[in-house]
Amino acid sequence: MTFTAEQDALRDSVRKLLDREADPWPELCEQIGVAALAVPERFGGLGAGTAELQVVAEELGRVLADVPFLGSAVLAVHALLATGDDDTCERLLPRLAEGVVGAVAWTDADGRWDTAACTAFGTTASGITVDGEAHYVLHGDEAEILLALAGDSLYEVTDAPRVRTAAMDESRRLARVTFDRTPARLIGPVDVGALRDVACAVLAAEQAGAASRAFELTVEYSKQRHQFGRPIGGFQALKHRMADLHVLVETARSAAYAAPESSRLAAVAKVHCSEALATVAGEMIQLHGGIAITWEHPAHRYFKRAHGAAHLFGSPGDHLGRVRPPLS
Repeated sequence: MTFTAEQDALRDSVRKLLDREADPWPELCEQIGVAALAVPERFGGLGAGTAELQVVAEELGRVLADVPFLGSAVLAVHALLATGDDDTCERLLPRLAEGVVGAVAWTDADGRWDTAACTAFGTTASGITVDGEAHYVLHGDEAEILLALAGDSLYEVTDAPRVRTAAMDESRRLARVTFDRTPARLIGPVDVGALRDVACAVLAAEQAGAASRAFELTVEYSKQRHQFGRPIGGFQALKHRMADLHVLVETARSAAYAAPESSRLAAVAKVHCSEALATVAGEMIQLHGGIAITWEHPAHRYFKRAHGAAHLFGSPGDHLGRVRPPLS
């Protein structure tokens, strides 16, 4: 992987800010402009590409940052752009670029990312309304701009009851949004598959970043923990396990940054990065010994992120069908 000087500078700036800020989202938006990265310049943004989004996501994944980057700066921005509605983009994208939180209601109670959660109706008296219940809405409880995918179209919803839902990964903010003949405005059609591919590519970079940091912490611990009078990292068997984890981390990064090239590679990245992070996080718990069963310990936090992230935008199993050729 080769990065430009600008991308390296972006990575360095994000990492330094995350190291010093306990609540990084306001500073990420004001100082670095991460919320504006995917917004075209004509709408008040920076006009960056998917690679820049991935660089930021990788750094956020390293520290398991609880910020609305994936749901707002990636998903909501790309959903609006996909409609081609310039009037709505001129109204909403500058706000998202400034850091106002947006959310896309998309998934049903069974975790299916296929726009089955919501249904839109057109009526002569009150215009369009939306019915249904969307689950696992990224930062949906705090979003000022709420969008809903119903069928293959995107709607702007003025207001709807939402509640934050409990999740295994407490560093990922999820919500349930309920629509009951809720007034909505049709924005336009969306290529849902393409939208999910972008989301998977950025999520894969986040997973690669989390896997990389989990691996680093495990290597550091293996040099500190002693058994039989020597660091456990010096045992040949553990050296082999560390080498295998290193390969997983590097291939995950390669898969993530290749993901934007095609829909198939986005599916490959979703599958491989999910499995890589789960494997590294599991080994992290094992190699940290008994302390890692504590839920607040970093090892357990990476483990929970691994299992939560694996199901975003479809589980690895859901994407395998896009990778494997059909049986004849």
